[in-house]
Amino acid sequence: MAWHKPNGLTQAMQSLRLTSAISNSSINASRPTFNALRTRTYATETEAVSIPAAAAPEIDFVSFSQKPARIIPASRAYFSGSPRFIDALLELEALQARHAGLPTVAPAEAPRMAWFKLPQFRDFVGEPVPNKKYKSLVKILQQLNRIQPEFLPADVRDTLNKFLRPGNPYSKEIVPRTVDESGLARGKAKRKESHAVVQLVEGEGEVLVNGKNIVNVFSRLHDRESALWALQATQRLDKYNVWIKVKGGGVTGQAEAITLAVGRALLMHEPGLKPVLRKAGVITVDPRRVERKKPGHVKARKMPTWVKR
Repeated sequence: MAWHKPNGLTQAMQSLRLTSAISNSSINASRPTFNALRTRTYATETEAVSIPAAAAPEIDFVSFSQKPARIIPASRAYFSGSPRFIDALLELEALQARHAGLPTVAPAEAPRMAWFKLPQFRDFVGEPVPNKKYKSLVKILQQLNRIQPEFLPADVRDTLNKFLRPGNPYSKEIVPRTVDESGLARGKAKRKESHAVVQLVEGEGEVLVNGKNIVNVFSRLHDRESALWALQATQRLDKYNVWIKVKGGGVTGQAEAITLAVGRALLMHEPGLKPVLRKAGVITVDPRRVERKKPGHVKARKMPTWVKR
């Protein structure tokens, strides 16, 4: 039989297959099996566990319990908008709860204390405290101030003194004004935009307003009676001479300012007339003022006339 002789290409393919088979057998011989991999990995892990790691030191949990992981603010209200005000409020509430069982007195019998005004308290704490919140703080201060003085604890007294206005006006006794050496009493008063200064001395009933007769200054009888109503209500028109200096405002405002000034001057001469003068309304201050005009209005409240057509 005549066999077919392989040509050159066929011989090259056969040699390539033989080379590939030899290389695969050598790779498979060097590659470990899956069980071998498992065994080697377990052995490696066992060795790693048995050898202590030197890269990370041990954690001391005792020191962590003593020292916090973050800085704690000194104030419990640090993250609020007004920490100093809230700290003061919490301190007062704690004092109130601690001394709730102490005997108290009536509000009228409690010592008079001049607390901070709102602008002064805002400067004291350095925070924009609202008026409503400050009233709640003052309410607690007043309740603590009602504790009987003989049972008032030292910590409450020291805390209350921190909120006192500098130069407590109630700590000083008010000395009543009296007449001078020549028997002259001086009284001042205001009403609306008018200012009056009255000098009252015992005499025959002479009345001068800015160096003129009162009839020439106040043409209306009502204004003259209003200016001298303190003397007329106490029947002292013919007992005192009155010298008045008044300025500012209108006729009605000047007459009512003189009324209050004369009443105050008469009270220096005769303090016993205070109930009568109080009932007559001549030593009561009238703080009313004219309401300001508004933009777009004719007056304070009046609007312009509206015409549809």
